[in-house]
Amino acid sequence: MAAVWIRLEFRGALPAQAFPEVGTGRGLSKRLRSSREPRPPTAERRRLVPASAASSSGRRVGRPPLCKFATMFLSQIQRTEGLQLRAVCDLDLGRCRKNLETAGFSGEQFSTKGFGNASNEQVVLTDQIEVFLGADEIDVVIESTGDPVAGTRHALACIRHGVHVVMVNVEADVLVGPYLAKQAAEANVIYSLAYGDQPALIVEQVDCIRTMGFDVVCAGKGTKYLPEYHESTPDSVWNYYGLTQQEASAGGMNSKMFNSFLDGTKSAIEMTAVANATGLRPPSHGLKFPPCSVDELGSLLKPEVDGGILEERGMVEVISSLHRNGREVERDLRWGVYVVFDAPTDYVRNCFREYGLVTDDSGRYTGLYRPYHLIGLELGVSVASVALRAEPTGVPETFSADVICIAKRDLNPGEVLDGEGGCTVWGRIVPVEKSLEIGAVPIGLATGPRIRQAVSKGNVVRWEDVEPAEHDKDIRELRTQMESTHR
Repeated sequence: MAAVWIRLEFRGALPAQAFPEVGTGRGLSKRLRSSREPRPPTAERRRLVPASAASSSGRRVGRPPLCKFATMFLSQIQRTEGLQLRAVCDLDLGRCRKNLETAGFSGEQFSTKGFGNASNEQVVLTDQIEVFLGADEIDVVIESTGDPVAGTRHALACIRHGVHVVMVNVEADVLVGPYLAKQAAEANVIYSLAYGDQPALIVEQVDCIRTMGFDVVCAGKGTKYLPEYHESTPDSVWNYYGLTQQEASAGGMNSKMFNSFLDGTKSAIEMTAVANATGLRPPSHGLKFPPCSVDELGSLLKPEVDGGILEERGMVEVISSLHRNGREVERDLRWGVYVVFDAPTDYVRNCFREYGLVTDDSGRYTGLYRPYHLIGLELGVSVASVALRAEPTGVPETFSADVICIAKRDLNPGEVLDGEGGCTVWGRIVPVEKSLEIGAVPIGLATGPRIRQAVSKGNVVRWEDVEPAEHDKDIRELRTQMESTHR
């Protein structure tokens, strides 16, 4: 797999208004609840802002690989005060150059002659990953391969080298994120969810609401969902998006990635990341994907005992922009994120009414939402927060949720699982206790195992049903080690 590392240089301090004191998932509510002082940054990081104003060494960032997410991020670098792209490392330099040009860089801004022969204004392109990471040239790596096995290896390498990690790769985070976060903390580096992706934005909302003194009743995102989508495959996915295979190919669209969004796997992955970063609970039997408008958040996403759909308070859920008959929900939240909370007193309930909050009939439950997320265009918030403030934009603090494999069709002995977004399985979020009890194969390790005993459509794929793949043995052992602390 091609890997890309980018070195960024901060010139001068970023504007102070880029870092509001409340928000961006930086754990303010946890700080207020805890008498323990947060781990201070190193002395070098305390000097970071004046040092980068006084020298050209600056803060540097790396990332694998230059995908859509990365290209969106790079399109904003030249427009961000205090940020300069200094170098990129990629095994496919042709693709790298093309994507940089798409992001707005011109050909004369690149150099393949190494740092010693490039001007300070040029972007150095190289294919020497190990040398680049081990040469003290990077402060932050943005891991965005989308491959949970490769991503875990990259993150561990960064931590060993004392390099901060911004984990766009949510697949790796839900597989072993709690372990990676622990390793990073012990190495005094930062492991962070990626701002712009929905999990970090939801964590920000949860933290903000808790900092206000409210209990979070439910948090999550919107998506386009119908039950039939669970059976979608890379061969059928474009029909649901209204595209032909030729149109999708011309647009450089990855059919497995888009299928993961459609078949429910990506929603399960993202809600697992949120649950593990906030302590919110996953539904016992997977996401319900209820059709819901932004005006119904407080009415629907509350406990069953109060007339809602939740098993209990403090859960994650994804709402659908489609009714089950396929009709579009008016004022849907397909591209956005939300948080639901409730008034703890009659006085606060009156405040909700006086200031026009949309509530349920009781006037107690209400929600706040953000209608869109900007993906890679917002990623600079994580880069700056980690590099300049030594603070993550969300980090897994528990191992409470997992994503397990469900058979899309009858699976017969000899067949090989093809992983997230493929033809064989889709991912369902469940409490981690349930996942470990039944011995389910996590979606992050579902590429390569061979079926040894038949699994019927709709059933959980368990480790006893498969012969594990050899290529991910090291990551399976790491995952087993993490699981052992939660049995």
